[in-house]
Amino acid sequence: MLKRVLVGCVALLALALALPAPAAEDYAAARQLMVARQLAARDISDPRVLAAMDQVPRHEFVPPALRGQAYRDHPLPIGQGQTISQPYIVAFMSQAVKLKPGDKVLEIGTGSGYQAAVLAAMGAKVYSVEIIPELAAQAEARLKRLGYAVQIRVGDGNQGWPQEAPFEAILVTAAARRIPPKLLEQLKPGGRMIIPVGSGPWSEELVLVKKGPGGKVTSHSLMAVRFVPLVGGDQPKP
Repeated sequence: MLKRVLVGCVALLALALALPAPAAEDYAAARQLMVARQLAARDISDPRVLAAMDQVPRHEFVPPALRGQAYRDHPLPIGQGQTISQPYIVAFMSQAVKLKPGDKVLEIGTGSGYQAAVLAAMGAKVYSVEIIPELAAQAEARLKRLGYAVQIRVGDGNQGWPQEAPFEAILVTAAARRIPPKLLEQLKPGGRMIIPVGSGPWSEELVLVKKGPGGKVTSHSLMAVRFVPLVGGDQPKP
């Protein structure tokens, strides 16, 4: 039985790879539907977020065999055990940090580079840290090819990017067991951070952190989520 299932999966993958890629206008139409039905019809109202999600070609950030699913409202695997988040979550996080054009933003977890591209399309100056060298290299090449100005480095996201701090906003795209202290230090007074926090699968909350002008930190939960785990030296072991 297992052998037949594996053969079937290989056959389906081969068929997907053999099918012609959709035309550019088909992707554009799918993207417009995504924005209208998955985002604007829900609670995404920031016009710059909606415009960025309509502009950035999400199909360029997923493996070729999965491009037909690029504009559906669910995450997709991108290799190395990582995923590209569902469009709604990308839009929600982008809206929650209330960016202004020119804001300096730190992203933790570059992944495919899609979230970084959306932030750049909104006019932010984006710095992104990825712990997996292969993903960082692929994302850097992809973003450069597509014309998005994003600075990327390989490193432990728990440590942030101290040489470029402080940041008006920080977005963490992996689930932390606790908020990394170094990220709080690198958040500018008056800044916002959005980060998934939890002790394990299905117990994570998307948390919005605000740093007051005097440095006081407050936080509140926005919704239940599920992300790949944030790894690194400052994260407690499960």
